Amino acid sequence: MGSKSDMPVMENCIKTLEEFGVPYEVKVLSAHRTIDEVLAFCERAEEEYDVIIAAAGYAAHLGGVIAAKTVLPVIGVPLDASPLKGVDSLLSIVQMPSGIPVATVTIGKAGAKNAAVLAVEIMAIKYPELREKLKAYREEMKRKVLEG
Repeated sequence: MGSKSDMPVMENCIKTLEEFGVPYEVKVLSAHRTIDEVLAFCERAEEEYDVIIAAAGYAAHLGGVIAAKTVLPVIGVPLDASPLKGVDSLLSIVQMPSGIPVATVTIGKAGAKNAAVLAVEIMAIKYPELREKLKAYREEMKRKVLEG
């Protein structure tokens, strides 16, 4: 995430990853204020991770910078951190140039949770046990809706 102040939103992501038993690391890196550290992270990312979730507000370039420097799937979470209520972040993340995609989820807490679920779906290609957990997760959501 781009700032420590993003943690209250990203707790939804962390909680969801924990529910699926997916190991994770939390890093505070800014595409603008800590670019050298972001680039160093990218240099070793492919050896250490399967998917990267990048949350940022305002100009929200973190996911795009990471996507430009690695071939790992990058999921961007736009944060409601500016007077534009996250719309600026959403557009910054989703409007990537051809060939350097960043998967983009909705703004804020729902997006943080969806980023975790999307990461698990991507990882389920490699780890079949996650596919089974996803099926159970969907069944539980269905049960909750039907029980009202």
